[in-house]
Amino acid sequence: MKILNTIDKWLERAETTVLVALLGFMVVFATLQVVLRNIFDEGILWGDILLRHLVLWVGFIGASLATKESKHINLDLFNRFLSDRGKQISFLITNLFSVFICILLTQAAWTFIQDEKMVGTTLFADVPAWYFQIIIPTGFLLMAFRFLVHAAANVADLAAKKGDERG
Repeated sequence: MKILNTIDKWLERAETTVLVALLGFMVVFATLQVVLRNIFDEGILWGDILLRHLVLWVGFIGASLATKESKHINLDLFNRFLSDRGKQISFLITNLFSVFICILLTQAAWTFIQDEKMVGTTLFADVPAWYFQIIIPTGFLLMAFRFLVHAAANVADLAAKKGDERG
């Protein structure tokens, strides 16, 4: 469990750094686009496409960080009626199911990336589209890892509570 937490903390730092850098770049670049268009009647032709794809990166990195903090979309109506042990089991099942779904989505996204590479889609200046779209399978894989960390924590909590009941 300790190694999972260490990897999780390292990923959080890396994701936060990338997220801050991307958001800063996006704000500066979008402002530059507005100034160029409104003052000079010019603009960077590929600027909007770049910003659109960077929003995809910010969204997936943000989703991974939200998953780490358990701030993702969550339906917990039934958990209100469960005992503490029942809640822990419910959270474990939910986290394991989420790992499974994220892995399926990772596989589907990877197939999409392979198709994009094969077709040779470009965004601008002959930059392949898959360079920017690689965040899709990566994001789902990061979320799967985060749900797995939560599931491991659920198992550890259940084991600790079971040990407390015996002692």
